[in-house]
Amino acid sequence: MADMSKCGRSRTMPRWAEIDAGRAAEHAARTAYGRLVAVLTRSGGDVAAAEDALADAFATALERWPERGVPASPEAWLLTTARRKLADRARRAGTARTHEATLQILEEVRMDGADPDMPDPRLGLMFLCAHPAIDRSVHTPLMLQVVLGLDAARIAGVFLISPQAMAQRLVRAKAKIKAAGIPFGVPDREAWQPRLKAVLDAIYAAYTAAFAEAEAPAHDSLSREAEWLARLVAELLPESGEAKGLLALILYSLSRDDARRAADGAYVPLSEQDTTLWDRALIGEADELLKAAAASVDGGPYQIEAAIQSVHASRVVTGGTDHRALLTLYEGLMQVAPSIGAAIARAAVLGEVAGPVAGLKALDELEVSRVETHLPYWATRGHLLLAAGETEPARQALQRAVNLATDAAIRDWLIARVPD
Repeated sequence: MADMSKCGRSRTMPRWAEIDAGRAAEHAARTAYGRLVAVLTRSGGDVAAAEDALADAFATALERWPERGVPASPEAWLLTTARRKLADRARRAGTARTHEATLQILEEVRMDGADPDMPDPRLGLMFLCAHPAIDRSVHTPLMLQVVLGLDAARIAGVFLISPQAMAQRLVRAKAKIKAAGIPFGVPDREAWQPRLKAVLDAIYAAYTAAFAEAEAPAHDSLSREAEWLARLVAELLPESGEAKGLLALILYSLSRDDARRAADGAYVPLSEQDTTLWDRALIGEADELLKAAAASVDGGPYQIEAAIQSVHASRVVTGGTDHRALLTLYEGLMQVAPSIGAAIARAAVLGEVAGPVAGLKALDELEVSRVETHLPYWATRGHLLLAAGETEPARQALQRAVNLATDAAIRDWLIARVPD
């Protein structure tokens, strides 16, 4: 089992006296948003109210910090300020429970919000978001917003729907939590398993969103948060093969971080990465987790996805990629957890094994409306068309991919592959 002390959270803390107020607030929002919302939600179980109070606290910080200086602990300052705003709102509400709620909030201020029995308060918030009273389709998006601070537009991009539709779903879900009086906190262990898939899905989606970030600092922050949460769930549920599989999947991917970009910042695709830059310690840890997961009874998609990454990682030793093994694994993944991403990856691998025409045929079977704004689809299609000698269709497909790229390095890489 992975050692929790190796969780990758040993970030170098900034010296706040040397950082301006705007950067300090931005750093706190990027690294502490989910923890702050989680602690604030414990006071009354109202996620939307917690988010509003925190937004007010950030606004106050941007007003006061430039004049008074950044506090020694920005996160603690934001938590205290948000709690006071919640208390003020409770007093103004004038409800029968106002006095009780206000005392609870103020007591938490004095106690500094510490909970020795909870390794990370965000876990409680994630289980809250996965409550069976909330529609399953919004479990993962809700966690991404209230736990990790992603906005509706970024979450919508992960799920390939419009930002407006996603925003409406999130608002309805938060209203449901408040109206139903769903309690905040980690449920009894017997209630963990029914909610575990939603929690794992949210952690995976967070890592996926981080992987798509163009800015390295944001990518590092969100990906490391996903790693930490995956480690936490795997540690708390050692019997879960899927929890181990997810952690292994993330570690395999993290092992390649130093090889994704060239020295000049240029994008380097997986097939062209220098394997000497891959982190063998992380690969070894992932290998052990995957072996342990195989001995469990709850096989599932995360173990298959981790096995796919294991095949790629074996290039460190073999110097090549076993595409037939990858195809077998993608076929299995499509059986248990079909998705657009898995279907596109399967088509790409099929193109390597059976030729580009076979890969293109697999892409043609996908629903057009679900891929028309999906960059990986057009990049893969362009690659296969080029391999098939279809120059003009390839140019059109790759140009579509270029137009969809938000990362400058990936856009440049795609432009270089558009045929004249």
